[in-house]
Amino acid sequence: MLEDGKIFIGASRNPDDSINKGEYLDLKFGNRHGLVTGATGTGKTVTLQVLAEGFARAGVPVFAADIKGDLSGIAAKGEPKDFLTKRAEQIGFTDYEFDQFPVIFWDLFGEKGHRVRTTVAEMGPLLLARLMDASEPQEGVINIAFKIADKAGLPLLDLKDFTALLNYMGENASELSSQFGLISKASVGSIQRALLVLEQQGAEHFFGEPALKITDIMRTSNNGYGQISVLAADKLMMNPRLYATFLLWLLSELFEELPEVGDPDKPKLVFFFDEAHLLFNDAPKVLVERVEQVVRLIRSKGVGVYFVTQNPLDVPETVLAQLGNRLQHALRAYSPREQKAVKTAADTFRPNPAFDCATVITTLGTGEALVSTLEAKGAPSIVERTLVRPPSGRVGPVSDAERQQVMDHSPVLGVYDEDIDRESAFEMLAARAKKAADSEAAKRAQEEAPAPQEGGTTSGWTLPGFGGADDDQPARGQSRGRAGYQRETVMEAAMKSVARTVATQVGRALVRGILGSLKR
Repeated sequence: MLEDGKIFIGASRNPDDSINKGEYLDLKFGNRHGLVTGATGTGKTVTLQVLAEGFARAGVPVFAADIKGDLSGIAAKGEPKDFLTKRAEQIGFTDYEFDQFPVIFWDLFGEKGHRVRTTVAEMGPLLLARLMDASEPQEGVINIAFKIADKAGLPLLDLKDFTALLNYMGENASELSSQFGLISKASVGSIQRALLVLEQQGAEHFFGEPALKITDIMRTSNNGYGQISVLAADKLMMNPRLYATFLLWLLSELFEELPEVGDPDKPKLVFFFDEAHLLFNDAPKVLVERVEQVVRLIRSKGVGVYFVTQNPLDVPETVLAQLGNRLQHALRAYSPREQKAVKTAADTFRPNPAFDCATVITTLGTGEALVSTLEAKGAPSIVERTLVRPPSGRVGPVSDAERQQVMDHSPVLGVYDEDIDRESAFEMLAARAKKAADSEAAKRAQEEAPAPQEGGTTSGWTLPGFGGADDDQPARGQSRGRAGYQRETVMEAAMKSVARTVATQVGRALVRGILGSLKR
């Protein structure tokens, strides 16, 4: 039942339960995105595994999050089990064989996979504000912070860099507000508190270097299989906002970095977004609009995005309209919202005169789904009641020893496992403060020394804001303190220097993309 250029999903059945025909996902429409929905325990994870195996076998790299740990079994060869062989017999799958797939395990915390990170600068202001659940005024301050960092050449790599920049902005709020718009000290303080919460939730593990290279999740193995990147997300799900923001950042990186390819014979990468409702829960309207825009445009870059969630109502209609390949597992209809979800799911399919979709959705068994994929000329196929094929890899998680063995032979072994802490905004601002302190000490010593003779040389420090030849000098013999002059603190002087640098380096501003991530 396997066919070249297609992924075998399963076999549809006639009303009398006899086999109707094989159901396939055409690879040339694999980048038209998809949706896998169904209640808990209806077989979504196995369906996700079947699709991931199909794409990998066709040489397409796959990225998927492993919420419960079950998907990790795709790295091990399947084992003969009664329910697997029985399903193969039910659908007439005589070509069924067990197989092992090339897998790279990833983990933000570095416990169950290779470390995966990005920098604060690459994350961008929009996604960082989403991660911190920032209010509109706070989001404005975050945007100003990125603008200052981009123009002044201050690398924002980790959270301590961003904290140092916020300290600077708080110390110089009045001066910066005149250049960039209102910077409220209260907003700066609330952002700093939100950063502290993020650190306590483990977000500091996500920011730093070496940052993930997109090319490392787009590999193929020596046998021609696409590499399957599996993100360990069981611990990450303790912070759902971080999970959703990370996957959205990854999607935006793909969008910004990959070239246009039109409609290839098969996707360049397939991206599975499990627990997709977390992306849209309480998301501001502007973010949902940009996600919809990315989903619509990333198709032409050869990337297929497949949302996996329990309820089709979890995905906004504007995004739902972009998803051409659909697999609907059973839904329960006990509450009014669930009944609405059943009707919505049924109405999105091309009707089949042999049965009523809304009725069938509530009676589907485990491992059974309503399937409609794009066929000739990109039109959706008539929905069919389908028994999903058994996967070739193991159903269930790998052991810790098996996971470690896979990691020990990983193509990215040693690339991301150690932190790199190079000079960035934190060190640069600290160096400026030290320089200001040294200058202040030298000036104090000069003031306390005997007055120079006529024609004597002046101090060599001429940077505006730090004293010296360019600043107005008080009358000889009269100290600034006695004249009522309030000397700047070391931090104020250092930050004013950065502000002047910002004002004169407009041409160095970096270009950011649709979701705020850096364009390369």
